[in-house]
Amino acid sequence: MSSETTTRVLDPGVAADADHTRVWGWVPVVEHHILRMRSYVRTMLITGIGSPVVYLAGLGAGLGVLVDRGKGIDGVPYLTFIAPALVLAMAMQVSSQENTYGTFGGFRWSNIYNAMRLTPISPAQMAVGSQVAVLARVLPLLAFYLVALGLFGIGTPLRLLAMLPLGMLMSVSFGFAVQAWVATQKDDRGQMSFVERFVVVPLTLFSGTYFPLDTLPGYLQPIGWVSPLWHATELGRWILYGQDTAVVVHLAFLVALAVVGGVLAVRHFRWRLDE
Repeated sequence: MSSETTTRVLDPGVAADADHTRVWGWVPVVEHHILRMRSYVRTMLITGIGSPVVYLAGLGAGLGVLVDRGKGIDGVPYLTFIAPALVLAMAMQVSSQENTYGTFGGFRWSNIYNAMRLTPISPAQMAVGSQVAVLARVLPLLAFYLVALGLFGIGTPLRLLAMLPLGMLMSVSFGFAVQAWVATQKDDRGQMSFVERFVVVPLTLFSGTYFPLDTLPGYLQPIGWVSPLWHATELGRWILYGQDTAVVVHLAFLVALAVVGGVLAVRHFRWRLDE
């Protein structure tokens, strides 16, 4: 090794940069994904503002009128009952979209993760940074939805504000699980759309979203028990109007899913990039 190379390796500035990257390497990953999202920010804003109003007005003025003739559900108007589910289902759906095509594209189409591997950024930082970037997209959409709920007279400002961290937890718990699976997929045979059609849609329908879970036949109720959306929705109803539920159990399920999914996502990113 030449003296010039030795000097460069031992340069305190170089060592400091390396230490900084080891700690904050996920930040440029977030920046990259946010810059990529700029290409569809207009669509995101239009749908983010319009969807809550359309859903709430449609369900409140349509199906809600019929249900409320029977005095609502659980002692509250139908629109109040489904409001937390609509907010959290949106968080799950957006997280799914970003963690399927976004993760697969990073490995297969743009090859950005392999490019990042040539830098000091670690696979763990790529996985975590990508998930933080998803939160950066989900958070404003959550805010739009919660403002719409307030305009429709659902929940107090403090209760609506408390829904924000729950929506973020919903996004992370489901997102890491999807990300971990997608990181193992090397070829696109249409399996990305499989997540939307055969995971997201059934979970949305059978997680006690539009009707209480216990009204389903017994053989369908286990879908809700293992669904992060059901656990999040139960917490959302507890936050929004004080529904009696097993708060600790639901919260523990979501946190455990986020931790296990995050560990698997990091492991699969390492396996994929270091093979």
